[in-house]
Order: sequence, then structure tokens, then C-alpha cells
Amino acid sequence: MSIGNSPNSSEEDRSSPGPDRPSVGRALQQARIGAGLTVEEVSTATRVRIPIVHAIEQDDFSRCGGDVYARGHIRALARAVSLDPPSLIERYDADHGGRPTPTVAAPLFEAERIRSEPRRPNWTAAMVAAIVAVIGFAGFTFFSSGSKHQGGPIASDTAKADKPGPAPSTIRPQAPQPPRPAPSDSAIAGLPKDKVTIKVTAKDGQSWVSAKDANGKLLQDGLLKQGESKTFTDKKRIDLVVGNAGAVQLYVNGKEVKKVGDEGSVERLSYTPGDPQAG
Repeated sequence: MSIGNSPNSSEEDRSSPGPDRPSVGRALQQARIGAGLTVEEVSTATRVRIPIVHAIEQDDFSRCGGDVYARGHIRALARAVSLDPPSLIERYDADHGGRPTPTVAAPLFEAERIRSEPRRPNWTAAMVAAIVAVIGFAGFTFFSSGSKHQGGPIASDTAKADKPGPAPSTIRPQAPQPPRPAPSDSAIAGLPKDKVTIKVTAKDGQSWVSAKDANGKLLQDGLLKQGESKTFTDKKRIDLVVGNAGAVQLYVNGKEVKKVGDEGSVERLSYTPGDPQAG
């Protein structure tokens, strides 16, 4: 009797047991050949690898990875070659010791849910708590001992604070310091009489000043910014060229020259130890 997909075979013949009934692998192979399919085509349709298809057709289910995977491969191959999957799976179970009795899931689930895993001690939390306790105890001890030792000084300071101080009338204010006198003409008047001393100050603006001694040596040749001063001394004579003469303050031998020149004018001046004579 053939179990392939031939017109003469009925559903009852394929599923009914008998001594001439082909094995699961033989039945799948005959049905594939009868359907005109190659192993490669069946593998592509079922996504079961070609070596496993060959092994199943030889009734070698060791490459399936277990009964669960074997039943899944048988089911996929049976559908591809138009066989009845349940009858082939029953035949596989009969040839391999029968399908195992399914376990009741509810009691096992309840047992797993009721049984709680023993909690492991949290050493990190315990260590942190111990450190906090030690720090707290140390801080308490420190502040307690500090308050005991500081009791005397605090009381002493309080007594000093309560002790009345001197009356306001007994406190003598310090006398204000007199301002330092500004340099006067007399300080410059004490200069030696045998020399000529000239002091040029750019008082009201900047001025260009050139100064030479009696030998023609250049003592100054440049710009004086406002507020700057230059002093020149020689035994015989000082020759000056002053720009912006109206902004310059000039002392000759300790005496101020009242009128040096006009603003913006350039003046050429020459002084000796006996000057100023005519200013």
C-alpha cells in the first residue's frame, strides 16, 4: 500500500496502522517524489535545510535537535508534499516512545510565584549605614567636648562684654594731621648762585622743549606731556626752545617767569646764573 498522494490512496489508508505501513521518512520521500518535487524545492518551501530533509527521509531525526523540532520539521514537510501532518506526527511519537504527558502549568506557576527567592544581604547599604553612624557619633563627641572646653572662655568673654568701658568723654580724638606744605619758591631760591637752574613744566598742556648748555650739549629735545617737568642746570648758560609757550610754567633760578609766551607760539630763551633780569 502506498501512502503518497496518488489517486488510489485514501485518507483512511494513509492514517490507518498496518504492518506494511511505511515509516515517516519513507512516507515523506514517496510523497515528495510523487509530487514531482526535488529536495531543494522542498527545502526552499519549508526553510528546512537540505541535509536535514535528507536525514528525515532516511528516518534519521538526530539532526533535528530534539523531538519538538522533529515534529515541527515533519509537519512542515508533510504540508509541502500534501500529506496529513497529524497522522505522521502520531506515527513518529509511536516509533519514539510516545509523546510525553504534558504537565499542568497552573500549579507549577503558582508554586513558582509563591516561592520567593531568598534575599541576599545588601552589604553596600549596611556599610553606608555604618559609616554614617560612625560619622554622626564622632561629630556629636567633637561638639560635646568642644562646648565643655569652651565654657570658660565664653563666660570670660561675656564678662568682658558686660564690663562697662570708658566714658565717651575720656576718649580723646586724634588731632588731624596738618597738610604737607606745597613746595614754594623759597625752596628753589636756595639754589647755588654760581649756576643757572631752570625748571620747565607743561602745566596747561603739552609742549615741545629743547634745551642746550653753554657748550651746545643737547640736554632735552622732545615732547613734555601735560603735568610733566624737566630741570636743567649749567654753570654758564641754558638755551631753551619752547613750543606752545603759553602752556608752560617756567622757573629760572627759583623765580617764576610770569610770561613765557602765547598759546601755540614758539619761544627761544637763554638764561645765565644771574637771571631772570627782565623775565
